[in-house]
Amino acid sequence: MNRNKRRVVSCGEEDKISNLPEHLIDSILEPLPIEDALELENCLYKPPLEFNGFLNLEELRLEEVDFGTSLCGNKINLPQLKKLSLFTCKNVYNFNIKARKLRQLTVIACPDALLLGLMDSPCLTSVFISSQNYTQDFVGVEKMNLATMLSNLPRLEYFFTDSNFMMSLVAEKIPKLLPRAISSLKYLWLLRFQLGDLEQLHAALCLLRNSLRNSPNLAKLTVTHSMEPRVDVGLALNHLESPNCLDCTLDQLQTVEMTRLEGSKAELLFIKLLLAHSPSLDKLTITPSQKTDAQKRFDIAKDVMWFPRASPKAKILYLNLET
Repeated sequence: MNRNKRRVVSCGEEDKISNLPEHLIDSILEPLPIEDALELENCLYKPPLEFNGFLNLEELRLEEVDFGTSLCGNKINLPQLKKLSLFTCKNVYNFNIKARKLRQLTVIACPDALLLGLMDSPCLTSVFISSQNYTQDFVGVEKMNLATMLSNLPRLEYFFTDSNFMMSLVAEKIPKLLPRAISSLKYLWLLRFQLGDLEQLHAALCLLRNSLRNSPNLAKLTVTHSMEPRVDVGLALNHLESPNCLDCTLDQLQTVEMTRLEGSKAELLFIKLLLAHSPSLDKLTITPSQKTDAQKRFDIAKDVMWFPRASPKAKILYLNLET
């Protein structure tokens, strides 16, 4: 197979392979000319016990794949795999792989994924985990908190996560300093955070505080705001206005992006907090939500321009509406 091509398998409602005898499935899988990348969509994952893996596969994308409830057998060996993406899959705890060269991991809407197993690679540099709209969290099938997860990612450079997943990780009290510094972390992206919700605010500040204290090279932060129904913001506002809301200096933070901003008081106080604690900040970029009118956008810009800045070189950019 040409290395510039990828193979896509979509079983749909007519999965003609999974119900075949195992020796026939094995005879089909083994000679597949999969050289570089493979995509599986809407399938029942049911490999034969003798199947050990794809030795040359470098990229694997699985979408709406059901790994079954009684899957057993050896680990799937993927010795060259560098990029793994899982989207809305079921029974992911049965997906048992060995991929020690994995560099990029994306897990979206897979609430029963065994993340510590999927992250078992010393080469991981990029992790994207989102629970989407699931109310249940990822840690129901394994014991894990923020300290446990980040301490197992010594080369992590890019970490993307959302509010639901973060709240599940910080439910337990974690140490101010992680067992191992993550000196490689450069970029932190917080998705769908509603800063007027005290629990989500605590999750965001907890991750920010621990990331900055343990990641001296973290230079960029992006916060994408949630546009979910309003909550009682009184407790969150009180916390943001308290003197000890953020008890550390964000020394290395150089770039901050705030997207889908609606101009709420909680959002503005969070920006004020970052500006006051970031002495190395070069640029703050604000992109308002499409729900804001012209007057609200003007008010946001006016308020932010008056906030004191710890960095004398910090520039504030105001971009077009977030669509």
